[in-house]
Amino acid sequence: MTRKEFLATPLLAAAAAGSASAAARGEAGYKPKRINRAVELLADGQPIYYGGGHGGYEEGKASAKTHADYLNYEMEHGALDFTALRGFMQGLVDAGPTVSGHRTPAVIATLPVLGISAAHMEANFWVVQQALACGIHGILLCHAREPEAIKWLVRAARYPHAKPVAPGVGEGMLGNGSQGYASEIWGLSTAEYQQRADPWPLNPNGEFLLGLKVEDKYALANAEKVTGVPGIGFAEWGPGDMGMSLDLPDGHGPNRSLHPQMREARATVLNACKKNKIAFLNTVRENDVTEMIDEGVSIGAGASEATANKGRMYTKRRMPW
Repeated sequence: MTRKEFLATPLLAAAAAGSASAAARGEAGYKPKRINRAVELLADGQPIYYGGGHGGYEEGKASAKTHADYLNYEMEHGALDFTALRGFMQGLVDAGPTVSGHRTPAVIATLPVLGISAAHMEANFWVVQQALACGIHGILLCHAREPEAIKWLVRAARYPHAKPVAPGVGEGMLGNGSQGYASEIWGLSTAEYQQRADPWPLNPNGEFLLGLKVEDKYALANAEKVTGVPGIGFAEWGPGDMGMSLDLPDGHGPNRSLHPQMREARATVLNACKKNKIAFLNTVRENDVTEMIDEGVSIGAGASEATANKGRMYTKRRMPW
């Protein structure tokens, strides 16, 4: 049965629109295979959908039953507050598990550290490590301009003894002690955490998901190179910042459609992701989510619960939600 035929089935079409009961969504008796729900789904060829995360312990408790597969914890322009982030993660644990049986939703943080140069990332990789030590599951690096800067991101998210070795990336920089709080959040021993705290898909058993915002004209010129660094799992084209970089602040032409330069930028990043076999992130809405999935979007941004449910039914997701 094709996806279109699947959606044409009246009962399933209704479920895709959000009318199915929670008990009917996904496979009965499903047991999580990984710590990181987002990686588990991507590894299974399933698109994922994310929501926002912020604040501390109480906000974490309130977010534990989110419809999203992962939460984007914003610290690029928000406060760089690792104490709040630790509280947020503990709140997720205390109010969990998720409907899918995972201890928490995956949490990926954006940071005020940018991928603008190797020197900048070498000086500031500690921010990546402090965030990971809070028990989160990944990093989304903004303004990913230079491949050598991206390599510092990957180094910052690996232990020195991590296997497999990534050619040309260099030895990991995570140090002993970083596993303490994070392993408690993940519900693992410190030894188990060290084995699994590694970027996927570079390490097939890794639980970290590292992403890039290829969101300005400088990053765009290096789209294939930055998305090709071993250890990167996904990328997006950051239309807001991309529009400003291209001197198109609202991103649209005279008829309010996406400006041709913006369409070209998006296509460049999408094609780079496809070439390097990593996931592509883009906004999805209820009226276009199936079309976006068919185009190659694997991570849905801005997805309402109804949009995510429609996409999940379209791809016959087995993991409960």
